[in-house]
Amino acid sequence: MWITGISDKSPIPIEEFMRRALHDPRHGYYSRSITGIGRCGDFTTAPMMSGALAGAVAQWAGGALRETGCRDLIEIGPGEGLLAAAMLRGLPWRTRWKIRLHLVETSAPLAQNQRKRLGRRVTWHASPAEALAACGGRAVIFSNELVDAFPVRGFENSTDGWREIAVTFDAEVMARESLLSPAPLPPSSVFSQNHPPGQRVEVHDSYRRWLAEWMPLWRAGRMLTIDYGSTADHLYHRRPRGTLRAYLLQQRLEGPAIYQNPGRQDLTADVNFSDLVEWSRPWTAEHRLLTLAAFLREHGQTSDLGLTDEAGAGGAFMALDQLCGL
Repeated sequence: MWITGISDKSPIPIEEFMRRALHDPRHGYYSRSITGIGRCGDFTTAPMMSGALAGAVAQWAGGALRETGCRDLIEIGPGEGLLAAAMLRGLPWRTRWKIRLHLVETSAPLAQNQRKRLGRRVTWHASPAEALAACGGRAVIFSNELVDAFPVRGFENSTDGWREIAVTFDAEVMARESLLSPAPLPPSSVFSQNHPPGQRVEVHDSYRRWLAEWMPLWRAGRMLTIDYGSTADHLYHRRPRGTLRAYLLQQRLEGPAIYQNPGRQDLTADVNFSDLVEWSRPWTAEHRLLTLAAFLREHGQTSDLGLTDEAGAGGAFMALDQLCGL
């Protein structure tokens, strides 16, 4: 099996396992297996369940474009293109006529689906840096369930302090976890929390490095980041084994099962929004962090009781609104 070749029977950090399982050019889940999202796929996203999110994003985007004077709108990680299509329909026609929409997509199967849905109204890019270059650095940016697609580093609070979690595959492709030797930790607010021994946590360090690649090129605009997660002080409440899990045909898998179908299932972890705020602070002037329920209510979308329920999806998802350059 292809996954055995990445370790040579030596422990590899979870981040490296996830990177190969999700993004390997030949065998990765996003490169090869993800041909559809929704009822017949492995997972479902909010735009597929309700039009409320698109309506709220459209109202937010219209206001952000007016406030910042930007003409370009960038969605990063647009999935099936449903949010972009519905958001365009929700914009006032004068705004829709003036803007230029850009999509940043690295998955060939998803980009093909987006082209079928959106046609020639969109310009596609391989990276945010490429999209920003086309916009002169001035753009309103948004994403939905993007951060959780990035590989995470996993850590356990051991008797020797925080140690990184690694995985080894034997000849029968059975996974065995271990802890690497103590080493410097990545910058994350999670380590400043008072966690008990044995607690496991995740850090989206690959997302932090990715932000640092392109955010210096962003000169002006607003950015909206929507994803499931919470702040560092609430993220691991009653979650001693962390939040890392897999999704296969709408089934949630945890523990050893996350290693059993590499390249054929989605892998994800909840987002620490405290980290997102800190990591982007060098390039942003201000921010607002709301639950998804509060974001929808603020933008006039109250009809979907599921997404506006703070005890349900409305509280499990958060919306981070950040301003750059003004």
